[in-house]
Amino acid sequence: MVGRPAGPEVIWARPERAGRGPKPAYSRADIAAAAVRIADAEGFDAVSMRKVAAELGCGTMSLYNYVPRKEDLHELMLDAVSACYVYPEPSGDWRADLLALAHQARGMMRRHTWVPRLMSPVYGFSPNNLAYLEYALSCLDGVDAPFGEKMELIAMVNGVVTTYTANEIATAERSRSLPWSEEEEQAARTGYLISQIMTGKYPRMAAGFAEDPGPIDLDAVFDRALARVLDSFGRP
Repeated sequence: MVGRPAGPEVIWARPERAGRGPKPAYSRADIAAAAVRIADAEGFDAVSMRKVAAELGCGTMSLYNYVPRKEDLHELMLDAVSACYVYPEPSGDWRADLLALAHQARGMMRRHTWVPRLMSPVYGFSPNNLAYLEYALSCLDGVDAPFGEKMELIAMVNGVVTTYTANEIATAERSRSLPWSEEEEQAARTGYLISQIMTGKYPRMAAGFAEDPGPIDLDAVFDRALARVLDSFGRP
């Protein structure tokens, strides 16, 4: 096994096992899977080196031989859940391909609700995340744009997905914490909103709600938000 690094180092640049000596008892995949199980069951804040070690049945200090820092553990977790993506052959319609990829990302974040907290360029260069970027770029092969602009588009799409899904998750988590039903909460808030609009202080909102009182189709809103980002690509 390898020890802690003496300076800054990317976890993926470290050999998973030393060239000599016995085979390590655990793989990075084992460690990542244990951490993901904890995060899925108890929430991201419950993940600690101590808990992961207990899940694996080893000592906490021995875990540092595999994962030097907690940040490295987070990177392993994000890479592990990013293995879920399916990459079909690009269709030639880059908008449709990126939209389909965005829906996969939204589904992954809904299954692992802690993922939006880890979405950062810092963790963007793990094996599975590099595979994601390479595929997204392959969908844009037919687009006449510089590499940097293509990367900006992928980042913007990921930003929309992450922000939108994080809001969905936060709303759902808040609803579960309430001592009443989500429907009762929504009814109370809707009643208050109507009472305020009826005062005449908000004529534009009143006209808007008269035109389209809802309910809001959240999936359609998600698609429209992404469509606006995709449609803007290539415009000056």
